[in-house]
Amino acid sequence: MPECRICGGAVQRFFDFGRQPVSNAFPTPEELDREHFYRLAVGVCAACTMVQQFEEVAREQMFPGEYPYRSSGSSVMREHFERTARHFLATELGGDDPFYVEVGCNDGIMLGTVRAAGVRHLGVDPAEAATGVAAADGARVRVAFFEESTAREVRAAEGPARLIFSANTISHIAYIDSVFAGAHALLEEGGIFVFEDRYLGDIVEHASFDQIYDEHFYLFSVRSVHAMAERFGFELVDVEHLSVHGGAMRYTTARAGERTPTAAVAEWLERERTRGLAEAPVYERFAARIESNCRELTALLTKLKAEGRRVVGYGATSKSATVVNYCGIGPDLVPYVVDSTPQKQGRVTPGSHIPVRPSADFAADYPEYALLFAWNHAEEIMAKEQEFRARGGKWILYVPDVHVV
Repeated sequence: MPECRICGGAVQRFFDFGRQPVSNAFPTPEELDREHFYRLAVGVCAACTMVQQFEEVAREQMFPGEYPYRSSGSSVMREHFERTARHFLATELGGDDPFYVEVGCNDGIMLGTVRAAGVRHLGVDPAEAATGVAAADGARVRVAFFEESTAREVRAAEGPARLIFSANTISHIAYIDSVFAGAHALLEEGGIFVFEDRYLGDIVEHASFDQIYDEHFYLFSVRSVHAMAERFGFELVDVEHLSVHGGAMRYTTARAGERTPTAAVAEWLERERTRGLAEAPVYERFAARIESNCRELTALLTKLKAEGRRVVGYGATSKSATVVNYCGIGPDLVPYVVDSTPQKQGRVTPGSHIPVRPSADFAADYPEYALLFAWNHAEEIMAKEQEFRARGGKWILYVPDVHVV
């Protein structure tokens, strides 16, 4: 039985998605024979309750310099990060020359607001193409993976940070011990390390199994983050539930004893205990729902094809890799996927090899059905695509169950 990457405890597998591709490696038709695959199996630690994958994909394969995702592609996320930045500017980044460090800054949504406020800042991210966008807008960035050595170099060059923030990145990092060691080295006394990530409780409750893919090495709960922080000399001092990405949690940590935990920490720990979020039956039911949703989705697509209906995918997301590859969905059932990211267009989806076409192709020839892979942005997308509905188009969703709207 594998050992937990956090505490060394035994990790009990609860689902195996089998052979999966790197989720954001959209190959050209000429690159299909060079795709990298790995085994996507996931389990829960019996000791610290951290949910984690069994096999780690090399970070350079998941996050190359040309990594295609752009945070600014969603208006909802742009608004979310602007609000988040303004919150920190009002609470943590006042006073004498505060230094803000962002891990996984991508194209600089947060950095832009912090920079505009005149706060000293630095974004750390290995994706050179994305950080280039942030730098072109005037933000200070460092193209690198964040780890202890990086943090010590930043500290030596820039001085201590008052706030280290990261969104949808810390769960990607298997070597998380080095991340906390880096935070310990970089933070000033009383400083905080804040990260937000998709919340395990929402993933289990809504059966959003596509949130499990190579990049999400860990799925965080309040209990597992509480134990993780303690193990690395930190303390979980606040938590806040967020609505983005189908349900996320913001975790605020500080060196042990430097801040007083809020009541929210104890409240969420008790809520998870009551729900049995660390217990085996929860994961057994979750696994059964994954199997059921995949069967129903494949059956629906097969039925629509037999009836001569046309289905197009909407959103060439990272998480769609898990769905299409585990369910066996290819170009025979979904001829193409539309996506607004130029870096993905003209390529094919990893593993399943469904062609990715520009978003304009959707309106140019509306299908009868659209399979919404970007379901976490459903409200935003459906508001934008009202003409599709007006012409009789229907959306297919598979979270929390397979349904047509």
